[in-house]
Amino acid sequence: MSEEADLERLASSLVERAQKLGAEVAEARASSGWELTVRVRVGEPELVQEAGHRSVALRVMKGGCVALTSTSDLTESGLRRTVNDAIELLELSEVDPFAGPAPAHLLSHPPYPDLDLYDPAVEGIDAGQALELAKRGEQAAFAHDARITLSEGASFSRLTGRSALVLSSGFTGVTRGSNASLVVSPVAMDEGDKRRRGYYWTSRRHFAELEGPEEVGAEAARRTLRQLGPRKVATCEAPVVFDKDAARSLLGTFAGCIVGGAIWRKSSYLLGREGTAVGSPLLDITDDPLIPRGPASRVFDGEGLASRRNVVVEGGVLRTYLLDSYSGRKLGRESTGNASRAGASVGASTTNFVLKNGTMSRDDLVAATGTGLYVTDMMGFGFNAVTGDFSRGASGFWIENGKLTYPVSEVTISSNLDAMLKGIDALADDLDMKTSVASPTFRVDRMTISGT
Repeated sequence: MSEEADLERLASSLVERAQKLGAEVAEARASSGWELTVRVRVGEPELVQEAGHRSVALRVMKGGCVALTSTSDLTESGLRRTVNDAIELLELSEVDPFAGPAPAHLLSHPPYPDLDLYDPAVEGIDAGQALELAKRGEQAAFAHDARITLSEGASFSRLTGRSALVLSSGFTGVTRGSNASLVVSPVAMDEGDKRRRGYYWTSRRHFAELEGPEEVGAEAARRTLRQLGPRKVATCEAPVVFDKDAARSLLGTFAGCIVGGAIWRKSSYLLGREGTAVGSPLLDITDDPLIPRGPASRVFDGEGLASRRNVVVEGGVLRTYLLDSYSGRKLGRESTGNASRAGASVGASTTNFVLKNGTMSRDDLVAATGTGLYVTDMMGFGFNAVTGDFSRGASGFWIENGKLTYPVSEVTISSNLDAMLKGIDALADDLDMKTSVASPTFRVDRMTISGT
């Protein structure tokens, strides 16, 4: 019996047991995975860790009450206890009038599109090969420039997983996926014996699509060296260009404000904003779980509904929130197919949340900026989701005469996220889908930069 078939059998058995004990609704997810992580530092192995897991999670409902249990004890006694605990917890739960499974008529059915989310080559990488890849990445960083004298290490990880979701309403689905990543973190000495650390990384579902270790190491070295000799800048208002990694962080902040839980809890500045401008006309944002080999792609959501591409922002106008069935009921509408299941818990979340590419290169965008701040990293958590007020520490480079001139650190950038997104006046074409939230480099026309 294949691993997927065995997980399906396991999940089905929990659903049957729960129903026999009186659950009106039973939903079980059985999952397994195998992960390898290695790290080298200055050429020597520092960590080799390989582990597998197998677990089940159960959600049961009766009379508007909901209970959740999970376990990694898959013995007969462990499974029996998991089901019994769930039924007992039902008696202690309060009635929630919005609780319930996804409507049966909305459940998805095969055949599903092949999104190519699993690569057997990833599963075949052993510890020796992983260590060699990490060593090559770190060696490339050292070889790139003599000023790279130290390292916080290089790590390679690979992960494969399978799962089966079985719902008493009639849905059964199985999935499998893989991911591999490499990160290199060199260190260079700066004035005053200060250590400047940079890093670069690559991540893909398929091993062959990873950037080569030499390329990753060399780029990590370049990013480290460009931090040497940072300066402060005077407090001012100026355009701010967000490198694609920093831009991704901003986009993720926005994503947290359009999921159903934030809306029905009234903890988002975007409450009641559907159909209104929430960004510049340049902004087109989609949530697309159907991207082949996408980091968060899937053919069905955590409630068994068919995955679909949702246009979230079109020409700067908010078109939809992202909902699961529960938040949909709270808001008087249907799910958008965005249910995510973490263990037995179900809630709305994004999948591949992507800001559409622009048409100009990053270098051309910087050249067209004239004077301003180019942000590569942000620190802290200075964001108020209710008001949209934004203030975070930042580092990067000062732009002068359309060129990156010197590194900048210890500054704070502040504005309001609504104003920032509406102030985006240029998008680069450097979108990279190595993370589930992805954005190209973009420019905000004006922000307050607090320095000296």
